[in-house]
Amino acid sequence: MSFHCSKPSKDFSPRSKQKPAFRANSLLAEMVNVPKTRQTFCKKCGKQPHKVTQYKKGKDSLYAQGKQRYDRKQSGYGGQTEPFFSRKRLECVEPNCRSKRTLAIKRCKHFELGGDKKRKGQVIQF
Repeated sequence: MSFHCSKPSKDFSPRSKQKPAFRANSLLAEMVNVPKTRQTFCKKCGKQPHKVTQYKKGKDSLYAQGKQRYDRKQSGYGGQTEPFFSRKRLECVEPNCRSKRTLAIKRCKHFELGGDKKRKGQVIQF
């Protein structure tokens, strides 16, 4: 006599009730929307409101050691050799004393500053 357990049917498996992994609106899920003003403490003047902008780096020097090494590595065949930098930074500026702070946010594909807030139950327009 052999006691052989059969697999349970699909009706009783816990996976049958889960939602599918693919989302149709996956682009909307990865969008980061940040308001244009932020209540952050300023060490210099002790006030709260800050104006938020996206940080942009200055122009690279062509003669820096790292730039020369990077250009040498990129030349020829082989495509992109180093990872693409996709982290975004916010620059907070206090309007009265003009002091700046930079705050890092995580990696995101799409970054929006001061966009419309999402409303519950609204129709998505393309």
